[in-house]
Amino acid sequence: MIYEEKTMKSEKIYEGKIINLKLDTVELPDQKYTKREIVEHPGAVAIVPITADNELVLVKQFRKAIEEAIIEIPAGKLEHGEDPASCAVRELKEETGFTAEKIQYVFQFYTSPGFSNEKMHLFVATGLAEGTAEPENDEYIEIIKIKLDNLLNMINNGEITDSKSIIGILMANNIINSKQE
Repeated sequence: MIYEEKTMKSEKIYEGKIINLKLDTVELPDQKYTKREIVEHPGAVAIVPITADNELVLVKQFRKAIEEAIIEIPAGKLEHGEDPASCAVRELKEETGFTAEKIQYVFQFYTSPGFSNEKMHLFVATGLAEGTAEPENDEYIEIIKIKLDNLLNMINNGEITDSKSIIGILMANNIINSKQE
C-alpha cells in the first residue's frame, strides 16, 4: 500500500537565485502531523560528452557545499521555461567549449527526493568538436579528458563521488559496451 502525505500548510522560508526553501505541514496516514523542509529547484541537465577515443570530457571545480574540488560531468540549471535539450547544448558549450553533432536524451532522475524536487535530465553527447569554454563569471572550471576504464576505477576507488557523474559514467559504459557487441 502506498501512503501519501496531505499538505495542510505551506510556508515559503527563503527565495534564492537557484533554490527556494519551503516548510510544509503535512498530515500523515495515521492522522498525525509533521513538518517537511523542501528545497524547490527548477531542474537541471547533465551531459556525458564521449570522444571518438572513448574519453569523457569532464570538469573539475571547487564545490563550496563540500569544501573540495571534485571531478564531474558537465551540468547546469534549467532557466525558466527552457527545454532540457537546449540547456544541454548550452551547458556543454559554456562549461567545456565542446559542441556535439548528436546530443541524445537518456533519462531523468531525482537527485535527492527526500528533501528536494530537483529533476536531472541526462544526455549523452557524441561527435564532439573542441572550442572555447564560456563559463559563468563565478565559475572556475578545469576541463579534463579521462578514458572510460580509468573513470570506472576512479568510481570504485572513491575518487569520483558526485552522484550525477557516477550515473552518467555508468550509462556511458553501458552505451559503449552495447556498441561493441
